[in-house]
Amino acid sequence: MRADNSRHIVAAAGNRHEYTRAKAIKALREIDAAGTAVTFDSVARAAGVSRSWLYTQPDLRAEIERLRTERQRASADPVPARQRASDASLIRRLEAANERNRRLTEENRQLREQLAHALGDLRAARLQSPPIPEARRPGRGSATIGPC
Repeated sequence: MRADNSRHIVAAAGNRHEYTRAKAIKALREIDAAGTAVTFDSVARAAGVSRSWLYTQPDLRAEIERLRTERQRASADPVPARQRASDASLIRRLEAANERNRRLTEENRQLREQLAHALGDLRAARLQSPPIPEARRPGRGSATIGPC
């Protein structure tokens, strides 16, 4: 008489089912994160499962339908025309930004020039003044001689 090995078959089928579910959930998350359309077909292709199997999984089916509906609703609600910026408005904003960049560039040039003059004046002043004797330099006090 043969031994009853059905428990091994049942365990293997359960493992295969969980592995397949994990692949489908991973594919669903990746498709959603990528921002592409979530459909039964796209999830089935990405996970390597059949569409009919996805339809038999209530939680996966509900999530796919929810994401699909959410995406459709988001794309169906465009910004109203009165809230969109006109071409003329965008061009004016671009011109203003370019003008501000030109002013800032000129200001930077002037500041660099002023800094160069100030550093040059400082260097010239150092070259013209007599050197400070060693004993009178800041941070150099009188030497204290201690016992030897």
